[in-house]
Formats: sequence, structure tokens, C-alpha cells
Amino acid sequence: MSEMNSVLLAEKFSGKIQTLTQEIGKVIVGQEEVVKALVNALFCHGHVLMVGVPGLAKTLLVKTLATAMDLEFNRVQFTPDLMPSDILGSEILDDSRQFRFIKGPVFANLVLADEINRTPPKTQSALLEAMQERQVTVGGKLYPLPEPFFVLATQNPIEQEGTYPLPEAQLDRFMYQVTLDYPTFEQEVQVLMQTTQKYTTEVQKILTGAEILEFQKVIREVPVPPSVFEYTVGVVHKTRPGKAGADSQTEKYVAYGAGPRAGQYLILGAKCNALMKGKFSVDREDVMEVAQWVLPHRVVLNFKAEAEGIQIQNLIKGWL
Repeated sequence: MSEMNSVLLAEKFSGKIQTLTQEIGKVIVGQEEVVKALVNALFCHGHVLMVGVPGLAKTLLVKTLATAMDLEFNRVQFTPDLMPSDILGSEILDDSRQFRFIKGPVFANLVLADEINRTPPKTQSALLEAMQERQVTVGGKLYPLPEPFFVLATQNPIEQEGTYPLPEAQLDRFMYQVTLDYPTFEQEVQVLMQTTQKYTTEVQKILTGAEILEFQKVIREVPVPPSVFEYTVGVVHKTRPGKAGADSQTEKYVAYGAGPRAGQYLILGAKCNALMKGKFSVDREDVMEVAQWVLPHRVVLNFKAEAEGIQIQNLIKGWL
């Protein structure tokens, strides 16, 4: 790809993302960083775990994103009695006495797995397998999932009774973990003004599925200097206690550090972040920006960190 084409492509991508963000902003007040993370992950072919208390418009955000990107959207409410077939689909015997596969809600471009930690591991693993393989196996037959395919899972950080926390190996399948916070005073006033009147905002389609697939390929082509690769590996190594390159805070507060997949997602996310800014090259700042989403669910803090109230985001800042 010539330098001129690269610049034009980066400008086109940046312009599309800016328009998309503005369109989502018509409905969603604040949460700019969350929107940025979701869009980044989608173009990197990744999935996102969203952590936030009820009532922060997580479902509305995902539906708005799906509408603006012209994607088919399905929402699954995870409950203790949810079965794998309720997500993947099942075979039924039709009138001609032939087995016919009825697709489940996972067969959509954008799937919202609401409160994923409310359902047992058997059902969680069914969804996570679909996320990893991008296909479903039922009755010995493979059914490919539509492209683009993107899963957003939510967790409520308050109530933990009767939940089934995702194991670290399954958490690792999520490219990013983002935390939704309460709106500011001004933002909450705006939310009330927007949601308690008779007028509704129409969201326009900014992107198509074909354009998303095209941009997903382009992101892989963004060049990364060797120094940025080395910096990224250095950051990941700082998270691993008892290993060469570990940070002093890591030795004190971390039980388990991030694996190699963290580095892969740091680079991919940085590539997309650079394109979103209209650049066709990656620098350290791009890696720093996505690290806040890549590392939190890949680093396990020890008891000392919990006892002293150490926040993972503060440790991440020290590693960058």
C-alpha cells in the first residue's frame, strides 16, 4: 500500500469514526471513553466485558451502536436456569420427520450477553466457545456465525451472591474490560431532559457490515516500529511477579500477571487507535491508551492488594 493511499485511508477511517461517535452521542450522554473502547474492539475483531451498576444505559448504548453500524442485534438475559441451547439454538423434528436447526440469538452481528456471571459455567462456556471459534457445533454439524461478529457482555459489580464469576482463562477471551461510571451532574441533567420528553432521537446508519469488514483488514496492515513492539512486551513483563522485568509494585501486589495475548491485543488496539486519530503508524501513546482496557482483567491482585485497597488502574499507570 502506497504512502498516499495509507494517509487517505487513515483520514477516511478517522472521519467515519468521528461521525459515528457524534451519532451515538445524540442518544448516549457522556461515556465517550466507553464508546471509543467498543468501537476500537469491534474493528479489531475483539469482544468486550462491560462492568457497571444497573441503570447506566449499557443496553441502550449497545443498541445505538448496532443501529449506527447497521448491524443485526440480539440481547440475551443470563439467568441461573439458562441452557446452552437457549443461546446457540437447537435441532427440532419438523413435520416431515427431519431434524431442522433453529438458530439461537447468538446468530447476530452484535450480541449483548447481559449479566454473564448470573448463569452457570456450562452456559457461559457455550457462548465463550462461539466467541473464540466464531462458529457453533450442534448435533455434530458446524454452523458459522455471521460476520462481523461482536459480543458485549455485562457484569454488575455490586451483587455477587448467586453468581458464577468467569475464570481467568475465559476472561482472557475478552479483548477489553471497560468500567462504566456514574454521569456527572451536568450529564445527568441532560439525560433527564432527553429521556422524559415526547421527542425521540433517530439514529442514522453511518457504516455498513461490508465497510466494517474492510476496515478490519486494513487495521492489520498498519505498521508498528520495532521499538513499540519491545515497549509493549516490556509492559506485559512488568505485570508478572517473580519473572525478569517485574515491577516492584508487581512483586508486592500481584498474584498472576498477563499472558502473551495481552501483548497481541495491546498492539492490535494501538493500531486501531492510531487509525481513529487519522495516523497510519503506531507509537507508544497508542499502546498506553488501550492498556487501560487490555490489562485490568488479565492481572490478578493478591490478598495484600485487596486489604490495602489497591486499584488495578493505578498499577497500570506505573507500568506504562
